Amino acid sequence: MLQLASLGYQTDLALLRLGGTLVEDHGDHLVVSSPDIPTYWWGNFLLLAEVPDPPASQRWLDRFAAAFPLAKHVAMGFDGTTGTLADLAWFTEKGFDAEALTVMTAAAVRTPAHINRDAVYRGLRSDDDWARGVELQIRCGRENIESVAARTFATEKARINRGLVEAGHGRWFGAFVGDRLAAQMGLLAAGPGLARFQSVQTDPDFRRRGLAGTLVRHVSRYGFDELGARTLVMVADPDYFAIDLYRNVGFEPTETQLLVERKPPDD
Repeated sequence: MLQLASLGYQTDLALLRLGGTLVEDHGDHLVVSSPDIPTYWWGNFLLLAEVPDPPASQRWLDRFAAAFPLAKHVAMGFDGTTGTLADLAWFTEKGFDAEALTVMTAAAVRTPAHINRDAVYRGLRSDDDWARGVELQIRCGRENIESVAARTFATEKARINRGLVEAGHGRWFGAFVGDRLAAQMGLLAAGPGLARFQSVQTDPDFRRRGLAGTLVRHVSRYGFDELGARTLVMVADPDYFAIDLYRNVGFEPTETQLLVERKPPDD
């Protein structure tokens, strides 16, 4: 049985399982599959015990193809708490996108220096709220808003997230400016004493106004006070400005999470 060291992947899998994703343990790797959402790359991936040596890397690509014969993408994660992009050089040389994400944790939060008092901060409740969340996810996502695949994926993810909220696993929150959903994020229980942030997104029209930091603090208080979490977990791109926002609220880097992906050829 694969015992994960990575807090990032532990909480990833905890939430994926809650949403119905299947996880098969093969000892030296996990096959993570979401048959209902085949275009969800990080719901359909292999999680390896470690980064393989270059001679073994092609064999893992073959295993991915065997596990997901209809997949147009390739996605693999690597357990561990340290590492750099240099460790993934074999994959990047083959055209993969590689990431060394920063896993951040907080046992307490503080008020950010820039508080936004213009928005209303509350949970998503109505069909209209969740529909606005779909639009915001598309607006903040990798794909063009006109993409049918992007809208289908965002809609299905929102359905799953709403189901988790309605089942009592956590809540999804928004910062509303007038009738606009300007920022959103989820916080879900991810194991004893753990809660994991999901989909921290701010509309491009509302960035740099303190909305996300204010909302992170609001949601964090919910995690400690109502979910009973002792540790909050956030995964961030170390090269994106938002990581400083999380630091300002009280999150600190604790691990590195390594992964590679190859987009479908027509993406």
